[in-house]
Amino acid sequence: MNDLRLRLVGMPALSLLIAVLSAKHWYSWGQAAVSWGISLLFTAVLWQGTRTIWALLVERFPRVEQTARRLWWLLLGCLLYTSGATVALVALLHLVMPAYFPFTPEALLGQIVFNLIPTTIVMLGYESRHFFLQWAENVRRAEQLQSASQRAQLEALQQQLDPHFLFNSLNTLAALVEPDNAPAQQFVEQLADVYRYVLLSRERRTVPLREELAFVDAYVALQKARLRDNLQVQQAVPPALLDQHVAPLSVQLLIENALKHNEASRRHPLHVRVAAEGQWLTVSNPRRARGTGFAPPGTGTGLRNIRERYALLLPARPVDIDAAPDTFTVRLPLINGELVKW
Repeated sequence: MNDLRLRLVGMPALSLLIAVLSAKHWYSWGQAAVSWGISLLFTAVLWQGTRTIWALLVERFPRVEQTARRLWWLLLGCLLYTSGATVALVALLHLVMPAYFPFTPEALLGQIVFNLIPTTIVMLGYESRHFFLQWAENVRRAEQLQSASQRAQLEALQQQLDPHFLFNSLNTLAALVEPDNAPAQQFVEQLADVYRYVLLSRERRTVPLREELAFVDAYVALQKARLRDNLQVQQAVPPALLDQHVAPLSVQLLIENALKHNEASRRHPLHVRVAAEGQWLTVSNPRRARGTGFAPPGTGTGLRNIRERYALLLPARPVDIDAAPDTFTVRLPLINGELVKW
């Protein structure tokens, strides 16, 4: 936080105000200067120390939902620091001006209580400014996320007919397929499920992991109708993490990328593993490039879009991509559902 100008102006101004308000009488400009100097000493030591505590706590508890915890720690830290710094400064000044700074419990307690007042005001100022900056950042992120989501929707639906027309046509096609042709019936139903999910997720910033994985199952089933056992997708997700959220279509896009850029044949089946542990979802696959004549050129648009959306949803935990020589791994941060209500 760049507050150098605030400190350079604020500390002298606050110390002068304290000196004026606490002065009983000044006999000369020299006494006024000494009084201001002592006030500036207290103000600078307390301001700098409590600001450092505040900055460390903001770094440790940066999120909005951690505000209450940060404020409690800030209260305790400022109380302890103000008390300790006051005792140390009074002890130092007692050696020089014992008549004005008695080193007694009553005098120390009164000085500590007095110093806590400007300290509290300064910390309230820092917290108010931090809250306003967070609010402004959330507004900016929400606007950018809406723009990124719209781009993702356009990419997902480009070169397709009117969504409702195509979805209704799929339902009609399912009714026309011969009843004894179970594979065709199942394929059309799964295609309708995939398209239904795309339509429903257009207006959502995140979706529960269980919904995204159900969509992935339908998408993989469509691919396996063509690839058979040449494509193997293994899921290892603890049930406790299924209520966590991810960006819609993000897991499916990673599997699609794996299919696009790697061989999936009887000789070399493509194995994709989707696993969740802690606060991360990992999608990994071996790297075995397809033949030059069959591999479409990669633009990186899909991965870039995922990175942009997660940077807006959870800037503190960006998407991690590890393009090792033999494996390609992408780690998506799992998002607590309570964090996506803003």
